[in-house]
Amino acid sequence: MNQPDIITPDSEHRGLIGLLPRSWRGFALLARFDRPIGWWLLYWPCAFGMMLAGGIGDHWRLLLWLLLGSIAMRGAGCVYNDIIDRNLDAQVARTASRPLPSGQVSLRAAWGWLVTLCLIGLLVLLQLRWQAQLIALGSLALVAAYPFMKRITWWPQAWLGLVFSWGAPVSWIAAGGEAGAALLWLYAGCVFWVIGYDTIYALQDKEDDALAGIRSSALRLGGNLRGGVALFYALALTGWALAVWTVRPQYLALAALLPAALHMLWQAATLRADGGDALGKFRSNRFTGLLMALACLVVGASA
Repeated sequence: MNQPDIITPDSEHRGLIGLLPRSWRGFALLARFDRPIGWWLLYWPCAFGMMLAGGIGDHWRLLLWLLLGSIAMRGAGCVYNDIIDRNLDAQVARTASRPLPSGQVSLRAAWGWLVTLCLIGLLVLLQLRWQAQLIALGSLALVAAYPFMKRITWWPQAWLGLVFSWGAPVSWIAAGGEAGAALLWLYAGCVFWVIGYDTIYALQDKEDDALAGIRSSALRLGGNLRGGVALFYALALTGWALAVWTVRPQYLALAALLPAALHMLWQAATLRADGGDALGKFRSNRFTGLLMALACLVVGASA
């Protein structure tokens, strides 16, 4: 089976990329279609919001549209990020083989691919009620600013948390839920979850980031990284617990969070300081999202 000429080391689906025509492979890699973990992590807050708001019965088709939107907009975000970071990526071993710094895709073609993915996102946007559309559009400024955060703050993961959690309020309002304390707590919990798992992801690049002058929470935390991740996960669970309690103030409802809590505890407790298991731990958050989504489904359906 033919493989792409150049492929990033952390690709999950080399075989699928190898099946594509050679001229398409760089675009698939640019949008990270070979690494679905990114769109899963963008999608799960969408599922949380709709399920906890109790809208899954009447609006289940929107979950499919939001899945499509997550795939397209995560891809668009990656393309935009790579356009902005193409010179920095060339200085980091793990990212030097990406399509732009390696020359697989031209800058002009990358901009065209970005527009195409955004048009798919627009199609998804048109499926939402107008209130949810306005909220979704509010994320654009956050998305546009994200690639610059690693240059000006040690906590770009916090900014990513604001971006990757935005699907929660969008889906909540799309499902007919009212903005209130439960939504705010759910969003806050998602933000801290993102900070935690993206700190784990950044652990892979600590040495190269330091040399290239790129800032990250993994560098900032230093030897306290495991404790920092545990703290972020504890804050995430606190936010989610308060959201669940606001929707259904019963201790049995809080028990629905236990599987996700145990999975997050395992991540933090077994994380290796040298980053040897960082990628695996990071990717395991797709299961954290699934467990949290099931909790929201149970609580939202019974509220």
